[in-house]
Amino acid sequence: MKITQNSAVTLRMKVTDSQGLVYDDGKQPVAYLHGGYDNLFPKLEAALEGQEAGFQTTLQLATEDTFGERDEALVTTMPKADFPPGIKVGGQIQRLGPDGEPRYYFVTKIKGPTVLLDGNHPLCGKTLRFAITVVDVREASAEEIAHQHVHGEHGHHH
Repeated sequence: MKITQNSAVTLRMKVTDSQGLVYDDGKQPVAYLHGGYDNLFPKLEAALEGQEAGFQTTLQLATEDTFGERDEALVTTMPKADFPPGIKVGGQIQRLGPDGEPRYYFVTKIKGPTVLLDGNHPLCGKTLRFAITVVDVREASAEEIAHQHVHGEHGHHH
């Protein structure tokens, strides 16, 4: 079966940066619903359109096609006294962003009475290379289409 609108696609996807640092080794398959549901970067989806199980490709995407450039306005601090217990460096906390919308911030450092937070995705500002193998393609169920993501073994679990 070819990858088309509303296909449930299972991939193995190794992700590295331009220096070869591995962010995902691609050993664990991932599944997504094809067709503009924001489950995969648009340029990756476009490269997979019309392909079948067994297809392999490697694509390099610029920062604007992945997580975008770093936004220093999303780097902030908060008093440690206001910080929820149990969260450590590397953890996440949800706060209102500069636009007033809730967003997740990564805890980057705890220094004395201050907690440093970064609302940028950790891969912002990086050119990324994706080595992709299509493992399986099937028709998505009506429920998967309604929920806009794949359910089951390598997809979303409710």
